[in-house]
Amino acid sequence: MSSPQAQQPTHYKVIEASSGWKMVDFKELWRYKDLLYFLTLRGIKARYAQSVLGVAWAIIQPLFTTLVFTLVFGGLAKVDSDGMPYVLFSYLALWPWNYFSGTLTESANSLIQNANMITKVYFPRMVLPLSAILSKLLDFTIAFVVVLGMLVYFGQVPGWGVVFLPLLIVQLLLCSLGIGMFLSALAVKYRDVKHALTFVVQLLLYAAPVVYSTTAVPEAYRPFYIFNPMVGVIEGFRAAFLARPMPWDWIWPGSIVAMVFFVFGMFYFRRMERIFADVA
Repeated sequence: MSSPQAQQPTHYKVIEASSGWKMVDFKELWRYKDLLYFLTLRGIKARYAQSVLGVAWAIIQPLFTTLVFTLVFGGLAKVDSDGMPYVLFSYLALWPWNYFSGTLTESANSLIQNANMITKVYFPRMVLPLSAILSKLLDFTIAFVVVLGMLVYFGQVPGWGVVFLPLLIVQLLLCSLGIGMFLSALAVKYRDVKHALTFVVQLLLYAAPVVYSTTAVPEAYRPFYIFNPMVGVIEGFRAAFLARPMPWDWIWPGSIVAMVFFVFGMFYFRRMERIFADVA
């Protein structure tokens, strides 16, 4: 029989509360990739559990919103759509916007909804907002089916700008991840974030060119307007599928801001991570 000393573990892992601004431990995140996968899958299943139409809601919701916008803004208000059918014009904007707005809500609530996990077991807390954001990618992908149908219906052939679509999606993800991580950390300490976010997202809709074109923005406001990351993303999506020149003047300033949001969101999340278990 082995002695008690021989049965002692050869090393220990000590988990301490972090303080100050610290880098994200990407190696640790990778070790918990299975947890990220299952939480993402759980988020998808929970969204459509006991739903008759299931994932069809990912098509129905943006499609009906587009029809309402087409009736109100395209039909009654006669908003200029740059010579394109307004239903296609608005849907190409709602497609990335719905993903962005949905991830803000999902990620902001991710830590609060999983408070029991946070207080009982250790894992990288960043897995929770990440899984919330990744689970929304299914809706984003399914909504692409409607885009293809509209392009065929209106006889629209995408231009060469489609090759830059991955770059626009990366910018969309960086912006969503950055703001999402910031809001999730903020919502743990200040529960007002959850209530305020509902109408803030509605206001942000009109700060992006979803129902109107960037040509409608007065020249005096454009030097500030271009720093909205969603402006470049939305106009880039439209340019890619409507065979128009890629609006780099709108894209590159927003990409810089999206990167800043992403870096700040990560560092702020890491700074606040030490208090999650105490206030969740």
